Amino acid sequence: MTAKIKRRAFITLLGGAAASLPPLWPLAVHAQKPERMRRIGVLMPYAADDAETQTRMGAFLQALALSGWTIGRNLQIDIRWAAFDPERMRKHAAELAALAPDVILAHANAAVGALQQVTRTVPIVFPVAGDPVATGFVDNLARPGGNITGFMQFEFSLSGKLLELLKQVAPDVSRAAVFRDSAMGTGTSQFAVIQAVAPSLRMEVTPINARGEAGEIERAIAAFARSPNGGLIATAGAGPALHRELIIALAARHKLPAVYFERNFVAAGGLVSYGANLIDQYRLAAGYVDRILKGEKPADLPVQAPTKYELVLNLKTAKALGLEIPATVLARADEVIE
Repeated sequence: MTAKIKRRAFITLLGGAAASLPPLWPLAVHAQKPERMRRIGVLMPYAADDAETQTRMGAFLQALALSGWTIGRNLQIDIRWAAFDPERMRKHAAELAALAPDVILAHANAAVGALQQVTRTVPIVFPVAGDPVATGFVDNLARPGGNITGFMQFEFSLSGKLLELLKQVAPDVSRAAVFRDSAMGTGTSQFAVIQAVAPSLRMEVTPINARGEAGEIERAIAAFARSPNGGLIATAGAGPALHRELIIALAARHKLPAVYFERNFVAAGGLVSYGANLIDQYRLAAGYVDRILKGEKPADLPVQAPTKYELVLNLKTAKALGLEIPATVLARADEVIE
């Protein structure tokens, strides 16, 4: 399905086309009392035309529909796109809180943090977040205790698997530049796990600040690439997501095998990714939103770790890098892009 078709399908869902009634609807139904309209706010760090996010939101809306929620009949959606702009994120968070929706869906730490600054009462569900206890979003995973709950993007042990995967797809690599978001504690923690695993793989690892300016990142990678046998790792965080296209382009330019934390990097031309299946997590988040709309409280809904991880490979990129992906890795892949 092309991005254009995905966008059209997403807009159709969001527009509530599914809620239109057939022309010959029984008169008895017309006489019924209209259903109570419920309101969901959505805060996204991405731009409105991000195809991967549209796919995830489509899964979220479809899951809600299966629970009986239809846009235009008993549900209204107010969505805001921050396009990785911190000021816009804060503005949109305040706007959504002022609308006093029944619940807000917020993707990742930056969006949840911005909302936490403006409301401690409106229920918030995150389909993706890193270490919600350390960030102060919840008291603990089993009993969140406040107005926020949802689904973690990763467990920290996953970070070590990214380095292992890099070594498996590119055995000659002995050095890895690790993009991590230095503004987030989760970025530092992920790098610490990678650093701990590195000696057992006979690897050297170098942190790269993914929150830096584009020029700063380009210079850091150019300097790293001057020595042979290098590779890249992009850990989970807003910084790597913000510079996704740049990181992919630099990996291609310097012929560096790279492992990413999310499928959308590979769909955009990256080599390989391993991480939580976020479409599945958006469906699960819809389940929590449904439960909240039906009267349950976020404080009583446990934060859950990912249940599905996916390995995605781009064979075209592997060929451009002169890599032959081992059969054992290919056999484990959930998706192969050719």
